[in-house]
Amino acid sequence: MNDNDFYKNFDYSSKNKFQIGNNIFIPFLSGVLGSLLVLGITFGIPTIRNKLITSSSPSNISSVATSSDTNTGLIDTVSLNKFSDTAAYASSKVLPSIVGINVEYSITTSNMFFSQTQSVAEAQGSGIIVSDDGYILTNNHIINSSDSSNYYQMSEATKIEVYLYGDETPYEATVVGADTQTDLAIIKIDKSGLIKAELGDSSTLKIGESVLAVGNPLGVGTSVSSGIVSAVNRKVTTDGVTYNLIQTDAAINSGNSGGALVNNRGQVIGINTLKVAGDGIEGMGFAIPINDTIDIYQQLIENGKVLRPFIGISGIDLDEKTAKKNDLPVGIYVKEIETFSSAEKAGIKIGDVITSIDGTKISTMQELNNIKNKKKIGDTVILEIYRAGEKIETSLKLGETP
Repeated sequence: MNDNDFYKNFDYSSKNKFQIGNNIFIPFLSGVLGSLLVLGITFGIPTIRNKLITSSSPSNISSVATSSDTNTGLIDTVSLNKFSDTAAYASSKVLPSIVGINVEYSITTSNMFFSQTQSVAEAQGSGIIVSDDGYILTNNHIINSSDSSNYYQMSEATKIEVYLYGDETPYEATVVGADTQTDLAIIKIDKSGLIKAELGDSSTLKIGESVLAVGNPLGVGTSVSSGIVSAVNRKVTTDGVTYNLIQTDAAINSGNSGGALVNNRGQVIGINTLKVAGDGIEGMGFAIPINDTIDIYQQLIENGKVLRPFIGISGIDLDEKTAKKNDLPVGIYVKEIETFSSAEKAGIKIGDVITSIDGTKISTMQELNNIKNKKKIGDTVILEIYRAGEKIETSLKLGETP
């Protein structure tokens, strides 16, 4: 091969390499530039940019829930970015309205030699500020735990102290009014400018809704526990009284009584009152719906008591088995009649069996009281009575509970 042949071959291959570059590199470069241009334009349009980021970035996928046009069980798109802050927000809103309560009782103890000793017992509870001038809603059993036996006698509260959130100063409280039937009470401290709690609507509660229990468990100071609404309108009977309560699995411990059950908007929707405890039992706490307390605590503030209509009897519940055994109808056997009561004035006698009130069949004193308590003082009701083998009707004008 001579030099001319070498250069000819060299020129030829260089030319081919240049043509290959033209055929591959330039289109590739053009494609890259075109893609960058498209992306640049796309990211300048907010709606397209957001869709790209939401659908392609793993760090953001968990921030939304999938939506669907068909009923697949998926929920509508919801932002969860602030979800973890909900409890913190609700807590910070309600905490200044929750107080700790410390109560002292005097106990007289007797021994076998008939000598007596005096001692002091303490108990803790919680309360909810319902006015900025010092009125506090709590449970009656916190400030009225008087009890007695053959060996001891416990007085009503001899001293009540209230501790505001973030304030270690004890404020002495007085009892304004208490109601054993609903287990509610109002106490008051001499202080103004307080932050009263915002009340929610307990009638709108849903099973599974997130709630917080806020109070003073074991006297350690204001604390928050979380849970859900386990049930609504739960019937619970204690000390012979049946309550209509909210059930929750939020931790409620000794000292939480009188504190608040709170929704995720920081609104009080219940008064924590009791829990079921024992082996194999966990997460069964109960709260009085806030809607059921409003009229009660307003009456306690205004009157020092709850004004309820009054019939004036004590009776024995007759279920089918008991009634059949005694050859009586199902109803309420009248055992005692209060002197000068509405029952006495209406001519009711001991031994009568009340079978209905205003056309509603009844078989327990609780059923009778539930209907009676929906009436007003001065209202007239019609009672159906079984007496000596005959059914009679009598009208009764409701008096005021003494």
